[in-house]
Amino acid sequence: MLRSMSIALLAATTAAADPAVVEDVTAKQSGTSWTFSVTLSHADTGWDDYADGWRVLDMQGNEIATRVLAHPHVNEQPFTRSLSGIVLPEGTHQVHIIASESKGGWSSTAYLYELN
Repeated sequence: MLRSMSIALLAATTAAADPAVVEDVTAKQSGTSWTFSVTLSHADTGWDDYADGWRVLDMQGNEIATRVLAHPHVNEQPFTRSLSGIVLPEGTHQVHIIASESKGGWSSTAYLYELN
């Protein structure tokens, strides 16, 4: 019994440690605002565990914009979603993009994006 409990706890820990990953980012400027398109991958299993958003952060870690993902993408991996109307602080040359998943929250790994 103890052995099966250990295996179950290990499996639960592994599942919770499966962060959403930022695979790619593109950004286009139009006037004073930007549109970011972010490609994520995550082993979405359904409503209990799925990639649920991404954020654009400045280099100090301050949130500039957040894209909420309203549903799982079980059969669409990796997938890309965009957010328009993002106004970046003047002089911004780099941003970080981080992903979130419903079980583990925001990733501690940031994707560095260089603006053109």
